[in-house]
Amino acid sequence: MNRKLIARYIDHTLLKPDVGLSQINLLCNEAMTYNFHSVCLSPYFVKEAAMLLINSPVQICTVVSFPLGTSTTKIKCYEIEACLKDGANEIDMVMNIGVFKEGNLKAVEQELKEAKKNVGDKILKIIIETSLLTNNEIVSASKIVETSGADFVKTSTGFIGTGASIENVCLIKKAISPKIQIKASGGIKSLKQFEKMQFAGANRIGTSNSIIIMGEIPLI
Repeated sequence: MNRKLIARYIDHTLLKPDVGLSQINLLCNEAMTYNFHSVCLSPYFVKEAAMLLINSPVQICTVVSFPLGTSTTKIKCYEIEACLKDGANEIDMVMNIGVFKEGNLKAVEQELKEAKKNVGDKILKIIIETSLLTNNEIVSASKIVETSGADFVKTSTGFIGTGASIENVCLIKKAISPKIQIKASGGIKSLKQFEKMQFAGANRIGTSNSIIIMGEIPLI
């Protein structure tokens, strides 16, 4: 079991509403210590993280229209631009779930395309909030994310419902081509869960329990 390889799968996450700068400093220091792929934090802290991680391989991931996804396309794109300007490398944006469930798939796809245009060569992950979708809707949403040109389908915000599940990761995996990746997030608290998500097809794991997971890896 390769500790370094596991660490590079992890977006070390802290998105609680009561977070302060001292906790962000700790998050970034932990990410550098373990060499996680990224820190995932709120837009307010992107500039601070960019300064802390300036000489580090750790990427900066932030969220847009989080956790509801109901901002207008214009506001989402403005938020993306601001976050990239502050130093973000990866954007996790929430899909407009209500518009999707209403059946206006063209509007959803167009919004995602606009978002990708604004992200450019940076990484765009679209959160489809699987716990609010039927199996057929998960498949449909995943296909729209791929068609839009986004880089990842992300399962969940972690704020609504049950979060990521093995079954939903498998559904997404079957729905998309190898050109697009999967981020599992929401409720992943152990190394066993991490391994199951990875085996099911997740290319990235978003978790606020990164240190616990790393602590469960045997020191060989």
